[in-house]
Amino acid sequence: MRAVFLDYQSMKPDELDFEKLAGATSEFVTHDVTPPDLVTERIQGFEVVILNKVKFERAHFEAAPDLKLILVSATGTDNVDKQAASDHGVVVCNVTAYGTPSVSQHTLMLMLMVATQAERYRNDVKAGRWSESPMFCLMDYPIIDLAGRTLGLIGYGELGQAVGRLAEAFGMRVLVMGRDGVDYDDGSERVSFDTLLEQSDFISLHGLLNAQTQKMMNREAFQKMKPGSFLINTARGGLVDEDALCDALESGHLAGAGLDVVTTEPPAKDSRLLNCKHPNLVITPHSAWASRESRQRIVNIMQANLEAFIEGAPINRVA
Repeated sequence: MRAVFLDYQSMKPDELDFEKLAGATSEFVTHDVTPPDLVTERIQGFEVVILNKVKFERAHFEAAPDLKLILVSATGTDNVDKQAASDHGVVVCNVTAYGTPSVSQHTLMLMLMVATQAERYRNDVKAGRWSESPMFCLMDYPIIDLAGRTLGLIGYGELGQAVGRLAEAFGMRVLVMGRDGVDYDDGSERVSFDTLLEQSDFISLHGLLNAQTQKMMNREAFQKMKPGSFLINTARGGLVDEDALCDALESGHLAGAGLDVVTTEPPAKDSRLLNCKHPNLVITPHSAWASRESRQRIVNIMQANLEAFIEGAPINRVA
């Protein structure tokens, strides 16, 4: 099967081994990046399309009669029109459970950074304020312990559970958002969305982005959060109403936020979020997933997805 990878550079491939994945195809073509106006041209004649964040819409399916399989090199597949895939008989497979160590440690890093105001203190050290201090230390910005605080998790798959275990190791109480009418036997402390907002000192997002979860963290949700609490998002930027978040931060209702994702990536230089005035807003460039080990696991899982499809028994199928 001929395969084309439309945004190959998103994997930083020079650090990875693609030999087995490429070997499972009859031809393996790569493009570092593919702008929207070149997608249709570059998928012609290929049975397999591999992509990370390239948008694949109904028109692309209609223009690719040879297409049989889309391999998404990520867990989230909101960039692929899955209904159009089904309508055209194209299988879509994603990758899961590849980045648990990397994303969970990044989530805790963001929690620690906003709890300790590490970025502000680091900037002060670089600016020479510590060297000029009459005291042996700087204590200009409040620092809190994670121990004894409550973490609310929205999303409790493999990633959410891993973050919960790390939080418990720091002495935190962990709440998990549950749904009415669902019985859970995983040992977690399940509460409603509103209760989670009201009781949590930190809220960390680990759910998928879909029509039901779009901007679930909106103005109303932020108003229900505890004064002085924090939002952490290493899932999808679209889960958060960014204007409402900036308002909650700039009003002082929230004490800080740690984000690895934003709605539009990369963000415009003049985006409100990048220009938010709150000093305890930490933003990282969607890098939580990107350890070398995690990226190699993605390649290995895509190879398994391709081989399973060829054998007639697709795995990790989302459409």
